[in-house]
Amino acid sequence: MRLLPRIHDVYVGRAVLATVLLVWAVLLGLDVMLSFVGEFKDVGKGRYGAMQAMTYIALTAPRRAHYLFPYAAVIGALMALGQLAASSELTALRALGLSRRRLGIAVAGAIALLTGLMVINGETLGPWGQRSADALKASAKSDNMIVAQYSGIWAREGDVILNAQGGQERDDGTDRWLELRDVRLYEFADDGRLESMALARTAEHRPGAWLLRDVTRTVFQPRAVSRTQIAEERWASKLDATALTAGTDKPRYLAGNELRNAIDYRKRNGLDASEFEEHYWGKWFYALNVLALCLAAVPFAFGQLRSGGTGKRLFTGIVFALGFWLLQSQFVKLASVFKFDYRLAYLAPTLIMLATSAVLFRRRSG
Repeated sequence: MRLLPRIHDVYVGRAVLATVLLVWAVLLGLDVMLSFVGEFKDVGKGRYGAMQAMTYIALTAPRRAHYLFPYAAVIGALMALGQLAASSELTALRALGLSRRRLGIAVAGAIALLTGLMVINGETLGPWGQRSADALKASAKSDNMIVAQYSGIWAREGDVILNAQGGQERDDGTDRWLELRDVRLYEFADDGRLESMALARTAEHRPGAWLLRDVTRTVFQPRAVSRTQIAEERWASKLDATALTAGTDKPRYLAGNELRNAIDYRKRNGLDASEFEEHYWGKWFYALNVLALCLAAVPFAFGQLRSGGTGKRLFTGIVFALGFWLLQSQFVKLASVFKFDYRLAYLAPTLIMLATSAVLFRRRSG
């Protein structure tokens, strides 16, 4: 079988590309519109206005496109093949001796072009846009300087520098607050000398202040150093929870090299790196997942090409392919709980899906 593209490969590939791009544009447009509406809850806070919200959404568009592409690829490929089947063009191509395998390769080749672009986007424009958007939103909503890296959350307010290894939003049904863990507060004098350092197990944000728990405070005097233990201490600060939450880099938004550095850092310091490993290996398997999804769904576009039920076959194919994400997500969660290799968690569902697709290819008659 010749692997070089021929005129029928180009024809099928062009139909697939056009439909995938159309579906992709619709999905991205809906996601952008809904996200923009969701931003209005923050409009009016600080200097964050409608123009800043539009800029924020525009900067996050590459990351959104990267996330939505697998869905667009599956739906678009099946719609394109369904359209060709409905117009009897697939029947004509099969009558000319074109095999289902060759048609599958034509579809995979077209999808591979866009997948390659999305892999590059996921390592460059996507993370840069998300980081720029988060920085813009944080600076517009708060005057405090926020910097977040894989080493934790860093923030400065006046002469005090805060560092926390992580944090999460909590609520009890009636109240919602931000809680930071493993918090360090460094207070400097006007001449740059370190005056004191406080280590707190947790810090909870309350109106106008932070509530520090299990605090060890060390005070550096010219000729002595004193240390005190405090069960609970109130730190009056204007450093707001919104700015800290917005300034935190989420692992799923980081580029591959940043995730690799984060994993190395955390392992060197005895910290849990599982969340970073999950997204790191997810990036490695991104392209394989997209192609597996499309190849697994393609058999549903064939069936009995002269018979009816095209819409039913396409719906079944989409549900079958998108069910792959649910299966893989469950494997990934199991890897997190039982601490086995994430590469196995990503690879096993892909192999299952490709094996099922191969069986369907053999069973479907043309």
